[in-house]
Amino acid sequence: MNLRDLRYILAVVEERHFGRAAERCNVSQPTLSGQIRKLEDSLGVTLFERTNRSVVTTAVGEAIAKHARLALEQTDLIEGIARAQRDPMSGRLRLGVIPTVSPYLMPLVLRRLAEAHPRLTPVLSEEVTERLLERLAKHEIDAALLATTPEAPDLASLPLFEEPFWVAHPRDHPLAALEEITEADLADVDLLLLTDGHCLRDQVLQVCDSRTAPSGATARRDKKGTSPFGDLRASSLETLLNMVAAGFGCTLVPALAVKGAQFTTMGTTDMGVVARPLKLATATRPVALWYRRSFPQVQMIEALAEVVVANLPNTVRPLRGQT
Repeated sequence: MNLRDLRYILAVVEERHFGRAAERCNVSQPTLSGQIRKLEDSLGVTLFERTNRSVVTTAVGEAIAKHARLALEQTDLIEGIARAQRDPMSGRLRLGVIPTVSPYLMPLVLRRLAEAHPRLTPVLSEEVTERLLERLAKHEIDAALLATTPEAPDLASLPLFEEPFWVAHPRDHPLAALEEITEADLADVDLLLLTDGHCLRDQVLQVCDSRTAPSGATARRDKKGTSPFGDLRASSLETLLNMVAAGFGCTLVPALAVKGAQFTTMGTTDMGVVARPLKLATATRPVALWYRRSFPQVQMIEALAEVVVANLPNTVRPLRGQT
């Protein structure tokens, strides 16, 4: 038995499919299947029940997979400690970022990070918060940029910035006539939201005090409950803004998105969507860099945090390096 065998086991357990597991491990399916069969013969147990339609992990397979995960985690720690001793700023930094931050922040950061630390190689993945926390716990990534505060005692964080929400509405919307927009002004508009799984959806509902919204709803009902767009769904900010441009309602967008490529000038897109600040002190979200306390190359995390804060636009408030 070797580390490669342990990785094969975990891949099959998590993918529940030999083909996908083989692709994940960068080997052919016959190679992976044959190696696992040899391991089962060597151990004298069956790790997986195989059928033409599914792969089910046996009870002993689950127990062995648990220890395999622990063994690989300890291996990663050993390798990380050695790398940190040789050069704390050299090697890969596997970074996960939520979709409502990644496309707006990372283009501002990655080039500057490469210039400041040329031996550090960021490996970027973009997924929702829940999935990033799962991958962080499994040592599949080293750190995650999140806009929530997870309850995880084995994780530590570096606060980066506080990001306000802006109101996005069509250029000819009644909100355009207001000098400033308050929470009360949003009560009578159709507020479009992202689908479940995005932390931004929950944050917008919290800002608008819509705790009674039904689970899975994607457009907040107005006071009379007559919104015709309650079944609309958007899985990305880009789709959400296109829906606003089409006149289906308004939405709240994080301030970094206002600086994104879709807005041709400050607060306006070429589709006729206008983004304006919301006059509400609590309409913000904190963004932080989360990582495992056991991660041996904390210098990488700190270096990334410094580069992020140094390259923020003026639409957000830094939470590091402030006096």
